[in-house]
Formats: sequence, C-alpha cells, structure tokens
Amino acid sequence: MMNSVLECKNVSIEFGGLKAVNNFNLTIEKGELLGLIGPNGAGKTTVFNLISGVYNPTEGEIFLNEQKISNKSTSQIVKLGIARTFQNIRLFNKMTVLENVKVAANDSMSYGIFTGMFRLPKYWKEENEVNDRAIEMLKIFDLDKFWFMPAESLSYGQQRKLEIARAMATKPSLLLLDEPAAGMNPKETEELMNTIALIREKFNITILLIEHDMKLVLGISSRLMVLNYGQILAEGNPKEVINNPEVIKAYLGGGPSA
Repeated sequence: MMNSVLECKNVSIEFGGLKAVNNFNLTIEKGELLGLIGPNGAGKTTVFNLISGVYNPTEGEIFLNEQKISNKSTSQIVKLGIARTFQNIRLFNKMTVLENVKVAANDSMSYGIFTGMFRLPKYWKEENEVNDRAIEMLKIFDLDKFWFMPAESLSYGQQRKLEIARAMATKPSLLLLDEPAAGMNPKETEELMNTIALIREKFNITILLIEHDMKLVLGISSRLMVLNYGQILAEGNPKEVINNPEVIKAYLGGGPSA
C-alpha cells in the first residue's frame, strides 16, 4: 500500500444470500483516474457504496491512504478524504449555487454557536474564507456567474457540474464519480471531460469513475476495470480492455439484465 490512495482487499457483500460483489480487489495509485465499467447490474454502484461507507462489506477490508475505512460511517469517511457524486443528482435545490458548495465546507469551520449568534470576528473570518474558496471552485466549473441562483434553475449539465464542485469543496484525496455524464448531450459531455481532466491536473486528485459513455471513459481514463456479476472480468490498458472478447460478450449478451 506504499503509494496507493485506495486499496480494496478481497471485498464481498451479500444481500439475502446473493453476492452482489464477490472477492473484489483494487488498488488505485495517487493521481490515477480509473474507469470502472460493466453491464447494468454488474455491481459498480455497490462498489461505490462500499468504498463510501453506505454499505459495510460482508468480507474483506478497504483502506484509504493506508488507513482502514471499512465499517466506518459515511461522515467519518468524508472527513478522511473521500467524496462522491451519485447517478441521480442530489443537490439542495432551493439553496443557491454558492450555498450548495459552501455547505460542503462545514467541517472546516470551527466557530461555535455563541460566536455565530453574535457574529464575532472569528465568524466573519471563517465565513469569508469559505465564501472565497467556494467562489474559486465555481470559477473552475464555469458556474461563478450563477452563484446567486437557486440550484434548481441551472440546466441539467450545470447541475451535474455543481454536484462535482460541491464534492471537491470537501478537499478529497479520492473522488468517486458515479455516471457524471448521464443525461448529458455531446457538447455537455465534452465540457465535462475537459473539466474532469482539469481538476485532476490542478488538484492532483485521484478519481474512480463509473461511466457508460465510452468516449468519455476512453478519453480520460489511465486504466480501465470491468465488472460483471460482481466480479472483475478484465482490467488494464483502456483500449485493450474494451477490445477484450469477454468484455464485448458481457456487453452484448453476457451481462445481467437489471
């Protein structure tokens, strides 16, 4: 685990006697962008839920920066450095674009109720620092001009980017992106691909990406892993993996139907 950001060792999870993920092993190095693909129902989002603490593994262990995180709560795992997005956008729709990003910085603020109630100097200092950081994050995603608008007023593609911006505001060492291009048109997908490449370079962040858009996956992934029926089917160089006969078979007829 010397240079790894994330390591999953023999991880499995069972639901009602059915193993949704079986003997899953994964190591992601610092700065790497790993694409995780597979047919619908292959176990990809279940892997994300295991890593982020939504589920506890039935077997195996998960490590973040050499620290065991399996069986920790989701809030503890966020504090340790994992942030994620979801297949279905989960924003605070009535809150402004700026407030959606600022809420993710809550753990970095240390003033108490008394200080906040009476607006003492420490309150303004921390609030202004978080506000400035949030604006800078919105600039990276080209959303700063909408800072005062409710999140629900943004276009679908902009809401997707706002969700990633909010995740980045937690200062993660590992970012989990669950189908970020879902529902986007080709132009929005191209912009998203460029944005992901930008934040990876700017923040030297490690990314684990689930995505069905093969153009996006092949355009930014440094390595590719394929899941099928909860097990690793193939992994390695993206172009070689995508042309693997077993992978093609899984997508064209060997994968689960749900």
